[in-house]
Amino acid sequence: MRINGGELHERADQVEAMEDAMHVAVVASEPALRGPNGKEPLIKRAVVGILAHVDAGKTTLIEALLYRSGAVRKLGSVDKGDSHLDFHALEQQRGITIYSKQAAVEHRGVELTFIDTPGHVDFSSEAERVLQVLDYAVLVVDAGDGVRGHTETLWRLLERYGVPTFVFVNKMDLAGRSRDEVLTGLAARLSSGCIDFSGLSCVAEGALSPALAESCAETDEAALDEFLESGSLSVGTVRRLVSERAVFPCLFGSALKLDGVDGLLDAVSLLADERRPAPGFGACVFKISHDPSGVRLAWMKVTGGSLAVKQVVEVMTAAGAVSEKVDQIRLYAGGRYEVVSRCEAGQVCAVTGLAHAHAGTLLGGAASGAAGASGTSGTSGASGAQGGFSPSLVPTFACGVETNGCDVRAVHSALNILMDEDPLLNVRWDERLQELQVQVMGTVQLEVLQATLLERFGYDVSFGPGSVLYRETIREAVTGVGHFEPLRHYAEVHLLLEPLPAGSGMQFGSRCHVDELDLNWQRLIL
Repeated sequence: MRINGGELHERADQVEAMEDAMHVAVVASEPALRGPNGKEPLIKRAVVGILAHVDAGKTTLIEALLYRSGAVRKLGSVDKGDSHLDFHALEQQRGITIYSKQAAVEHRGVELTFIDTPGHVDFSSEAERVLQVLDYAVLVVDAGDGVRGHTETLWRLLERYGVPTFVFVNKMDLAGRSRDEVLTGLAARLSSGCIDFSGLSCVAEGALSPALAESCAETDEAALDEFLESGSLSVGTVRRLVSERAVFPCLFGSALKLDGVDGLLDAVSLLADERRPAPGFGACVFKISHDPSGVRLAWMKVTGGSLAVKQVVEVMTAAGAVSEKVDQIRLYAGGRYEVVSRCEAGQVCAVTGLAHAHAGTLLGGAASGAAGASGTSGTSGASGAQGGFSPSLVPTFACGVETNGCDVRAVHSALNILMDEDPLLNVRWDERLQELQVQVMGTVQLEVLQATLLERFGYDVSFGPGSVLYRETIREAVTGVGHFEPLRHYAEVHLLLEPLPAGSGMQFGSRCHVDELDLNWQRLIL
């Protein structure tokens, strides 16, 4: 049978159209093979988050990564509105990422799950939740703008969650700045461990250039000894330095022109660690959402063992462990998903049937696994022993909800659903003012919230004048004097207030000697 070129292209287009039309495919997943002595084998699998300041080209980069890895056959564009990950109508209208999305690719034998996170500061809480489950991160920096304020905020978050980080300097074709100038800025404002990895060879794993090996060796004493003995560094040593956040590989290019994208894929694939997951099942939930049908989805990374459909899992809550059954497991790629029967350690999936899971909830043995966001067998140290998301970011803008004739209780119920999806969306009823109030990160999030209430729930609400939320603290020491009468005894208290370093919390003490006032009376006054 002969098929000419035109017919071949026509049939290829038909096949692609059929694939695009298929929203769900049921796939059977085989259990992982066991290694020697019944142990789980080493896996080469990593969850990689893409983070950046708004307009740095983050979504353009991830579209390029999907295209160059062969995951998609057509290069999506933010400007044209056909991005594979920014598929939501609100995202396409505004040209920004609002919700985190994922897509899995395979490159050089490594299974990489890329998670695109919002870059706008108003949706940074969504980005922070993703950090709980990342093995690695790619921080995108605009070469022309350099490191901006929100870039430093993201850097501090990556440090807090202990995520090994690559830096991709984008828009080098427009910057008018040399690599050395950009690298100097990165070293000054982020870390001295930011090193140019453009010369990394992924064809032969031992081919580190002498200059690159020397730069990496300077960050670690053991690596320096290895370099002085052999004149180079093994790739295993460089992997360790990256994993320990001593070295931050920097690569340069232009995502729009696909320049430097292959180098980034190669670097992440080469330097990703092989890990042996914990044998028992464990997972960390990092996000809650609802699909178009209203089905509640718990997004999680499986950190140990595997998760199967109809499996009963222990959900760690503040009140203790709760047993719930997994109804469905979905592997998403942008807006499409496939239903699978099993999800293995190191993979990210969305699960139905877990009513008690929230962002930061630990499942199964995740609570007793090794800590650290970069460990496949553990979870982020920002989650407590019983789970629970403890964000460092806080909402900074508050305003009242004007229901415009809608039922107040119904609007409150809808807002509670959205608060389940975004723990930093603080919703409360002010009894004194008799109104609903919301606390958000900024005015752009408020506009998206208004559009979401109309689109998903049909409530056309508006918001009153807002006010900025802030915290105050003292700059200098000050003494206050007051008197108290505990249990009919008179006490005059001199209270000394002194400022402490940021983040150190509150500390209390007494300078009154027990010879002057008995300890039990001091405790009563305190």
